Amino acid sequence: RLGAYVAFTLVSNFGGSEALGFWGGVVLAALIIAVIGALVEITILRRIYQAPELFQLLATFGLVLMVQDIALAIWGAEDKLGPRAPGFKSFVVLMGSRFPTYELFLIVVGPIMLGLLWFLFQKTRWGTLVRAATQDREMVGALGVNQRLLFTSVFAFGAGLAGLGGALQLPREAVNLHMDLSMIAEAFVVVVVGGLGSVTGAYLAAVLIGVIHAFGILIFPKITLVLVFLVMAVVLMVKPYGLMGKRPVGSAHAHGPVEPLLLPASSAAKGLGLLALALLMVAPFIVADHWLLTLTELSIFALFAASLHLMMGPGGMASFGHAAYFGLGAYGAALAVKWLALPMLPALAFAPFLAGIAGFVFGWFCVRLSGVYLAMLTLAFAQIAWATAFQWVDLTGGDNGILGVWPAAWASSKLVFYYLTLVICVAFVLLLRVFVFAPFGYALRAGRDSPLRAEAIGLPVMRIQWLAFIIAAFAAGIAGALFAFFKGSVFPTYMAIPRSVDALLMVLLGGVQTVSGPIVGAFAFMGLQEQLAGGDYDAAIDSLEDIRARIGDGDAVLNAELAAAYAGAGETYRA
Repeated sequence: RLGAYVAFTLVSNFGGSEALGFWGGVVLAALIIAVIGALVEITILRRIYQAPELFQLLATFGLVLMVQDIALAIWGAEDKLGPRAPGFKSFVVLMGSRFPTYELFLIVVGPIMLGLLWFLFQKTRWGTLVRAATQDREMVGALGVNQRLLFTSVFAFGAGLAGLGGALQLPREAVNLHMDLSMIAEAFVVVVVGGLGSVTGAYLAAVLIGVIHAFGILIFPKITLVLVFLVMAVVLMVKPYGLMGKRPVGSAHAHGPVEPLLLPASSAAKGLGLLALALLMVAPFIVADHWLLTLTELSIFALFAASLHLMMGPGGMASFGHAAYFGLGAYGAALAVKWLALPMLPALAFAPFLAGIAGFVFGWFCVRLSGVYLAMLTLAFAQIAWATAFQWVDLTGGDNGILGVWPAAWASSKLVFYYLTLVICVAFVLLLRVFVFAPFGYALRAGRDSPLRAEAIGLPVMRIQWLAFIIAAFAAGIAGALFAFFKGSVFPTYMAIPRSVDALLMVLLGGVQTVSGPIVGAFAFMGLQEQLAGGDYDAAIDSLEDIRARIGDGDAVLNAELAAAYAGAGETYRA
């Protein structure tokens, strides 16, 4: 997006010949984006290289949101229509159809760039150092190579290529604020399907995705929204490291990162928890009705975040698609009311089983992977669920959703529904804590820290992780069902990517390495959104908070607020 906007500005203001103005603007835009990329790497990303991959991914996603609002402030909300490319304004006739010459030019550019990248990484000293640093950064540094400069150059080079891609889009489509969000998921798919670290694999995956886009709408018109993610799911199930990827040295399957020890809550922490619960109980008599609705929503999302934490924290399994279970729980409640004519409480009991069944099926495939590959497979399954809800109009209502999912008469008042929600959410959050500190939780953490050692002592690691998937899905389904009755309607957006990102931010903002962290993170994140509601630049502020948390110690909110309660814990983290 930024490359396209910069190219539009340069091309529109370049003097001289048309060709020099356009192509000079495209090249200069790529160079400017490369410089911006270098500055971003130096100021932000360099400080989080030691953090888990998921933290780094979410920090870059936060940058995407921030850039969106920066672009809004500079270029405005209107689409920008760029000029046609000089020298490529005509068309050729292929098989009886007109085909733009600029499209042919882009088709030729693809393999040329592949060849140049292959030569750069395989035949130059810089490429050799980059490949060596990805395998063992410390060893490369011990040989006298400036690691910081090397990684900055790689990020700047990648940013420049992305900027070039955006600039080359200028004659093809109008520049808009959302063009990167439509591409970011597909870019993830291309990299993961091709295999991390394989330029050739990424190119083959890009061609595969392009062909699917071109012909999928003709051959499979009813599943076009999900076809790309369906292909990714199939590829990862058959080849867990992508088409041309290789199992990384020191894979997490062999030994995971060393995590701090989880201990039961201290007396001070328990006291703070009871105080917080007491405040929530008396809140209806203190706050206005508007805040009562906000507290109801906060309670629901605290349970949603806690369910994801069971997978991410003790389980060590990052999920980019946890909203699928939240949405399926919401749809389960809505369908139980509309199609089965069940009252509210039976519908609440029925709904999480739909989410649990999805966790049973999806988890069976996901636990066979790890790291980014596992996270992307969860995203693929979530997109499949979202597309099903979006396109199965007869059952789900499509994008019109299911309306009229209101609480029963006895729970229709804000006060009663608040207490009902609070009791259910607190009960299941406490139940998740019981799982964490039960033998099941210790076995789950053993599989996270060292799968091979856990299997050697007889623990069925995959089966334990699979069970964690199911439990987390069930709990998220309960949160989704409550949310359906809270809103009175259900839409496919409940299981879309932004909802999954919200859950990730809640967990990471509060702290993955604490059991109470997701609850604090949920209240902090949703409270921040409530305070900023209606602003023009909400995304930028939210993303700055996300980046700040990533640069910090990973437990930004919880450590700041509960440091006194946890004093004396030493190397351990208390829940």
